[in-house]
Amino acid sequence: MPYLCLSSLTFPVSSSNFSPLWTRRLQRPPQNCQLYLFFPFIFFFAEVMMCCLVVLFSVDTAKKDIVFLLDGSDSTRNGFPAMRDFVERVVDKLNVGENKDRVSVVQYSRDAEVHFYLNSLNTREDVVDSVRALRHRGGRPLNTGAALQFVRDNVFTTSSGSRRLQGVPQMLILLNGGGSADSVDTPASALKQQGIFVIGIGTKSSDSRELQKISHEPSHALSVSEFTDLPTVQEQLSSVMSAVLVRATPVTPTVTAGRDFVFLLDGSDGTRTGFPAMRDFVQRVVETLSVDDNKDRVSVVQYSRDPAVQFYLNTYTTKGEILDTVRGLRHKGGRPLNTGAALQYLRDNVFTASAGSRRLEGVPQVLVLLSGGRSSDSVDAPASALKQLGVLTFAIGTSRSDRSEMQKIAHDPSYALSVSEFTDLPSVQQQLQSSVLMCCLVVLFSVDTAKKDIVFLLDGSDSTRNGFPAMRDFVERVVDKLNVGENKDRVSVVQYSRDAEVHFYLNSLNTREDVVDSVRALRHRGGRPLNTGAALQFVRDNVFTTSSGSRRLQGVPQMLILLNGGGSADSVDTPASALKQQGIFVIGIGTKSSDSRELQKISHEPSHALSVSEFTDLPTVQEQLSSVMSAVKPAGRDFVFLLDGSDGTRTGFPAMRDFVQRVVETLSVDDNKDRVSVVQYSRDPAVQFYLNTYTTKGEILDTVRGLRHKGGRPLNTGAALQYLRDNVFTASAGSRRLEGVPQVLVLLSGGRSSDSVDAPASALKQLGVLTFAIGTSRSDRSEMQKIAHDPSYALSVSEFTDLPSVQQQLQSSVDEEVLMCCLVVLFSVDTAKKDIVFLLDGSDSTRNGFPAMRDFVERVVDKLNVGENKDHRVSVVQYSRDPAVQFYLNTYTTKGEILDTVRGLRHKGGRPLNTGAALQYLRDNVFTASAGSRRLEGVPQVLVLLSGGRSSDSVDAPASALKQLGVLTFAIGTSRSDRSEMQKIAHDPSYALSVSEFTDLPSVQQQLQSSAGEGMLGASSGYTIHPFAIVDTAKKDIVFLLDGSDSTRNGFPAMRDFVERVVDKLNVGENKDRVSVVQYSRDAEVHFYLNSLNTREDVVDSVRALRHRGGRPLNTGAALQFVRDNVFTTSSGSRRLQGVPQMLILLNGGGSADSVDTPASALKQQGIFVIGIGTKSSDSRELQKISHEPSHALSVSEFTDLPTVQEQLSSVMSAVLRKPAGRDFVFLLDGSDGTRTGFPAMRDFVQRVVETLSVDDNKDRVSVVQYSRDPAVQFYLNTYTTKGEILDTVRGLRHKGGRPLNTGAALQYLRDNVFTASAGSRRLEGVPQVLVLLSGGRSSDSVDAPASALKQLGVLTFAIGTSRSDRSEMQKIAHDPSYALSVSEFTDLPSVQQQLQSSVDEEVTKTTPELPTVPGMFMSTSGGQTECGRKQRPCLCGPVQQGCRGPLLSQLTQHKRGCCGFGQSAEAQRRQTPQHWGSPPIRQGQRLYNLLRE
Repeated sequence: MPYLCLSSLTFPVSSSNFSPLWTRRLQRPPQNCQLYLFFPFIFFFAEVMMCCLVVLFSVDTAKKDIVFLLDGSDSTRNGFPAMRDFVERVVDKLNVGENKDRVSVVQYSRDAEVHFYLNSLNTREDVVDSVRALRHRGGRPLNTGAALQFVRDNVFTTSSGSRRLQGVPQMLILLNGGGSADSVDTPASALKQQGIFVIGIGTKSSDSRELQKISHEPSHALSVSEFTDLPTVQEQLSSVMSAVLVRATPVTPTVTAGRDFVFLLDGSDGTRTGFPAMRDFVQRVVETLSVDDNKDRVSVVQYSRDPAVQFYLNTYTTKGEILDTVRGLRHKGGRPLNTGAALQYLRDNVFTASAGSRRLEGVPQVLVLLSGGRSSDSVDAPASALKQLGVLTFAIGTSRSDRSEMQKIAHDPSYALSVSEFTDLPSVQQQLQSSVLMCCLVVLFSVDTAKKDIVFLLDGSDSTRNGFPAMRDFVERVVDKLNVGENKDRVSVVQYSRDAEVHFYLNSLNTREDVVDSVRALRHRGGRPLNTGAALQFVRDNVFTTSSGSRRLQGVPQMLILLNGGGSADSVDTPASALKQQGIFVIGIGTKSSDSRELQKISHEPSHALSVSEFTDLPTVQEQLSSVMSAVKPAGRDFVFLLDGSDGTRTGFPAMRDFVQRVVETLSVDDNKDRVSVVQYSRDPAVQFYLNTYTTKGEILDTVRGLRHKGGRPLNTGAALQYLRDNVFTASAGSRRLEGVPQVLVLLSGGRSSDSVDAPASALKQLGVLTFAIGTSRSDRSEMQKIAHDPSYALSVSEFTDLPSVQQQLQSSVDEEVLMCCLVVLFSVDTAKKDIVFLLDGSDSTRNGFPAMRDFVERVVDKLNVGENKDHRVSVVQYSRDPAVQFYLNTYTTKGEILDTVRGLRHKGGRPLNTGAALQYLRDNVFTASAGSRRLEGVPQVLVLLSGGRSSDSVDAPASALKQLGVLTFAIGTSRSDRSEMQKIAHDPSYALSVSEFTDLPSVQQQLQSSAGEGMLGASSGYTIHPFAIVDTAKKDIVFLLDGSDSTRNGFPAMRDFVERVVDKLNVGENKDRVSVVQYSRDAEVHFYLNSLNTREDVVDSVRALRHRGGRPLNTGAALQFVRDNVFTTSSGSRRLQGVPQMLILLNGGGSADSVDTPASALKQQGIFVIGIGTKSSDSRELQKISHEPSHALSVSEFTDLPTVQEQLSSVMSAVLRKPAGRDFVFLLDGSDGTRTGFPAMRDFVQRVVETLSVDDNKDRVSVVQYSRDPAVQFYLNTYTTKGEILDTVRGLRHKGGRPLNTGAALQYLRDNVFTASAGSRRLEGVPQVLVLLSGGRSSDSVDAPASALKQLGVLTFAIGTSRSDRSEMQKIAHDPSYALSVSEFTDLPSVQQQLQSSVDEEVTKTTPELPTVPGMFMSTSGGQTECGRKQRPCLCGPVQQGCRGPLLSQLTQHKRGCCGFGQSAEAQRRQTPQHWGSPPIRQGQRLYNLLRE
């Protein structure tokens, strides 16, 4: 164990922050701060203790356990002596002994056989003798997968001599001479998870790809021509083995952050004489802050009866400006002193993003109150609200203040400081500063540590090789503090570089010991570049999921701890944001090589981005990590009660109040699971308290008991619902909706609403709020049903005094809805669709019953709506010992095909009956996207098992895995089945049905169908993923963002008229164009949402009624962020996810007071097209940044000149609608032996196409994959961001070689590994996906299913073949048969380049509506006419009518087959080109391409 010398321990701290604490503190301790003196020493000794107590686990490289696994099959008979000699030579170099190196040898073919275990022989001589005595055993087939599993389960165990649990390195050396007959994937992965370091050595007869899978890293798969050549790799083996045994040692860390300081100064009449001392105090504190580097921000507010902001957090950016303003402060005066109102004002108006607060970015919020008297109003609720908001409040009072009140206000009673007079303030300044510093280092929120799901994401790239052992040790120490268990803490570890690899999932290991063992066994994987963005997306999509053990939907806190050693090669913005939106709490820990800003983006809050100099310093942040981890809050429910307080409910109000009180009594408020808010309304709503106002049940009940009836009329229920949506179900008001906490609204209404409830009720439902509406005899029942989440949740009583009669009904409904399905209310499930898999027992014992099973399946299928794009898909699998797929979910697309295949099914036979293995097989191979499952699109997955006996293997784990995957399983058994087993397998015990014999199956058919219908909503919990969306330009969503600041008062009428004129040209309607208007200055205000008004007349009326709102400063950045987060959302009527174009038109009259960079970028990333229109007072560069393209930033001198740019705006809008956002291009190149001579031409072709793309502005992305037997990615879509990098790499491509040509496998690989978010595909963002295949031969495997899968994914495939390709195969692969192009040789590729590019452009924009055609615009350049329509335009064979426009290839080829050479070979194109054109085909194509672009 390494010793730690205290004299060598260093703690780098900021001299500006800490030096005073160590010097002045010892000279003169401040008042009332005995504990304060100990702060630095506590901090110092905590760090020392941490370093001294942690024992670094290190691998004992003086010993190792080595197992040799030898291929003893028939095919290695001649090579076996050479294998034996090789093992002997390796052993001869080892230091064999009980406490040194241990050796075992296993031989295998069909089965594995141990020659001797790790603890059998204790001397080198004994081992060598035994090796010399080895005899070849023979046998076939070669089951390498089973052998790997065997050594894992039987040799690498404590009882067999393995010292894995003692930290001794475990190594497996495989000598293999052929491809495996069984799958090696799972066993190889299991060995890696267990930390066993595998080196695979094969011959030319081995499957090299398989060996790479098996080996710990692909580079550890060694190869020889024959086993007799083994001596040539012995040195290489030694070098690989020594790579396992590398370790490292520790150093020291640093942490930095910023703070938002708000000073609240008592400016009442009683502080007139003391005010100069307050002012000086603020000045002295500001002097110590880091304002100029934008770390610290400052605001000052003065108050008496009302608060007055002297300046906001974002008003000044330099310390000089702040100090100048503070020096000039004048005493406000006034009475009484309303401290409560002032605190509430700060919460609502100062600690907000628009006022410059960075609270949502994780920057600590500090409030310093200087008060010289007792408050005239209550401070309880506002003080509590600030604490809930996370504001760290220090209250400094004088002898005239109320000490008890100061303690209530302060974050902690010890933070209530006191001076005799304000002139004594210097005596507490040091105490204040040190307390602030300490609290900014410690997280202030309480935690439910009952359970959490923690994922460690480790940087395993080339640059972290030396630091990896320290990372591993750090993870081990953190895990050691956890309470690991299935129902306690769960842990997963993922390592990444270019790609991410899961070492174990959240549900893989259930004890601390198992987790620690697996962590100790982790090996560095290496690789580059470092794609942190892709890794974050990967863990979100594959690890924080129910099937992988995440309990997010059960409200268990989700944490991701990232250990990172460098800047990411790809963007982290979108994945980091996605993790935050999913409620995953991310802590980023980096080194000096990391990008600190990137880590702050990734982390849940910037202050949660921790830093060390090197990974060996990790122990020093462990305590800090523990503090940050404690910030994760458990989930529960957020309850909002909306009470009708109008004149008509005066007598019933006490009964409402009692009802709320009784419901609250049943909630779990004190452990911070449930939160409660109460709002009363009549004409306007009034919040009694927010969701984050109170934290104890007692406080809530006290406030509810004291509620007074509001009164007023009319009753505006619609406005109240809208108010709740905009102001109560929000994060700032305490809602935890974005963390996945169910939102419940209980409305008590005693009359009919005077305004419409339709849009607000719909908006709440879209927001995922579960609304219960309770009315009386005077309520409108139809209205209540509209408001309620479901009509059955509209409850009714005669009078409010009857409310107790529905309380139980309400609570049952809430419990059932919230606990059973409200946790998934945010995810849409299309219950009209289902993927149904039938698993049929085909064992020997069901021979007689099989025809009845077959008939049963046929009858069920006959009731389904089958079709590729229809509702239902079907698969059938038969099993006995092993499963056999009869057809997959995507094999057939018509009911007829399925029924024909079902009728033709033959009984499989075989024994034993392995139901467990069959269920596992379905999970891994059938309920997958590549097999046609639409689970990830939110389509319910149904499994119907017909079993006629008891399983020979265990069904527990596989059945559980299917449930976790969200599969709704029905198990139908006979009298010979095990009923208990059927119930385990079924989704619910009641879904285990039984018949005496299979011939009785018709009796359960109706039962099955009704159960499936009922079970669908409760069982489906997947995300709705919107596949590739073609832009629907027949409609658009347009938001106008109007500058309503003080400086635009005179110009506002002109803005309003301009909006009206633009709207007048739109085709407004629910399914046509939608419009929203937002006005902003300091804050943004929505006048109406995209789904508020459905006719042009309503929109125009609302626009005419707009009034200028005024205000300053002008926060354009905050407004852009606001519209992104609150207006361009599904709940506000945006149809972005349906592919409808999103447009924002900004009218702006001045430079922004805040930064527009991040919000503008966020809008672009979301695909929102922004057009900025400014005046001479605007900042033109700022407008160009905001606009989608600089050329879309328009300008007028004054707003009264807006009519002059209206035409220009129309033109820009049209351009936006016609222009695709970008494209993801993947080139799949045939690199087999047959294309060696043609490869340079392929490479040149790719280079020429790339030259035409828009890569540098991040519109187009490119990936290149080469393939023969296996595919090899040359670079991914997110590997390079500039055209230069791509072209350099393409020029350097080398021919791969190899055979056979497996095009099907390559297509499948692209689908699963390249057209994915983690590989840079933007398919889910609606970006068109284009695949260009260059193939020079016929595929050795089937292309049908993979080609179909790519089409279903929305990939636009172009297949270009040569004379040696199979034309029929190319047409199957291509998106459309006409997109299968042909050349004689690859050297002819230039002849189809233009055709390809035109087709791509046409396809991407083919849903764009035609612009009006000006008569005479298209003039013929030849005399020919083609009767295709009335309006003419040129074509290669003469004028082609405007009506020919459409899908370029399908329609133009109908017009004339030879036109442009479409669908023809290069030679045919040359022969048939009209002579009068006088130009080669490529130039002719250019003319057509240009016309199309016009």
